[in-house]
Amino acid sequence: MSSGRGPSRRSFLIGLSLSLLLAISLMPAPEGLSLQGQRALAIFAMAVVLWGTNALPLSVTGILVMAALPLLGVLDANEAYALFGNSAVFFILGAFILAAAMMKTGLSKRMALILLKRFDGSPGRLVAGVLLTSASMAFIMPEHAVAAILFPVVVGIAESLDLEPLKSRYGALLFLSLAWGAIIGGIGTLLGGARNPLALGLLNQYYGVKIGFFDWIVAAAPLVAVMLLLAYGVLLISFRIDIGDVSSARQVIEEELLEKGGVTEEESRVALIMALTLLAWISLGNRIGLANIALLASVLLFVLGVMEWKDVEDYVNWGVILMYGGAISLGSALVSTGAAQWLAGILLTGSELTPVTFLVGLSLISKLLTEGISNVATVAMVLPIGFTIGSALGINPVATVFIVALPSGLAFMLPMGTPPNAIAYSSGYYEVSEMIKPGLILNILSWTVFIVMALIYWPAIGLRLL
Repeated sequence: MSSGRGPSRRSFLIGLSLSLLLAISLMPAPEGLSLQGQRALAIFAMAVVLWGTNALPLSVTGILVMAALPLLGVLDANEAYALFGNSAVFFILGAFILAAAMMKTGLSKRMALILLKRFDGSPGRLVAGVLLTSASMAFIMPEHAVAAILFPVVVGIAESLDLEPLKSRYGALLFLSLAWGAIIGGIGTLLGGARNPLALGLLNQYYGVKIGFFDWIVAAAPLVAVMLLLAYGVLLISFRIDIGDVSSARQVIEEELLEKGGVTEEESRVALIMALTLLAWISLGNRIGLANIALLASVLLFVLGVMEWKDVEDYVNWGVILMYGGAISLGSALVSTGAAQWLAGILLTGSELTPVTFLVGLSLISKLLTEGISNVATVAMVLPIGFTIGSALGINPVATVFIVALPSGLAFMLPMGTPPNAIAYSSGYYEVSEMIKPGLILNILSWTVFIVMALIYWPAIGLRLL
């Protein structure tokens, strides 16, 4: 019976999304809303249902959105498809190729093992090591890739310590450290998650404004640092350490390193290219463009013989890139047709929004949504409306990007909230019910820390709400 419920639910949700599309498109246009704006809202409603429920893959919904915009006369076909060429799309493509090179050559795994080896002295240090290693790697590659790379390493450590699934509290500690470290580290740079470049792409599309690679790090760094400390504390309080010796973990890590042998020429080339790319993003990103640097670095990988095209096909998540195109096209349509402004006017009617209530409300909505749906979908749905409402209040659009993108990247409570949570949960070392309470505590703490940081730290670095 369970196998029948899945397809029937999926069919219902697809039918619901299409019904909303038709109903909103065909109803009499409300006062102050153009026909194109009405149809843009209809497509938006359809996309919200599909992205929010994952009834169709995110990429397929993105394709559907791009097709629907010209079909319903919202945008000209050339205009709608041209938006797929937004620089954010090519930045994330270049970032994916760089991450693919690190995984293909084994450089990423070597980095993980070297970092873990420094924290194997005691059970508490080993947990801290997994947490910090995961977070550190998420600074330079997507968080889901970090979780996938570290997962077999942590499984080997757990097996070497004879930890029993669903019985060992220390096993739960290790795998949640893996997940939460990747999640927290993933908000620290533009490379940790797809939602960050998407937010930048929407900002550039709406306002022609860019955020530098280093500027993002400066704005997010305190939140990352504080959340790593809080995550470690919540983990140790929620899951007691029920093991006294972790010396066998060192043996596992050393055996893995021994098996990898010496650093290969390919690893050295990738490490050099990655270092130069990061330096260029920080020092030249605003002048040359982050996407241009990412693409040139990707080409260099092929020139030096590190990558072949089949490697890109194996490692690059093309679905995310397709989803990007649809999200940016839809966001542009909502603004150009006046639909976003009309919807914002409806939401603002009778309300007494201030910059602080805007910050609190928008960040909370992003935080709540990301526990149930993809954080990329959360940014795609929330940020266009946030821009429009923020514009009416005089909010700095750069601040609006961070208000949506940072909280939407911090999902700790459920496996479906983000890929690292799902990967860690697949280990079988804990039940969903066991991560809900500590995850909820961390969600509340992360949102509180974010609000404090936005009100106190951001003005100190020149990032003001107004």
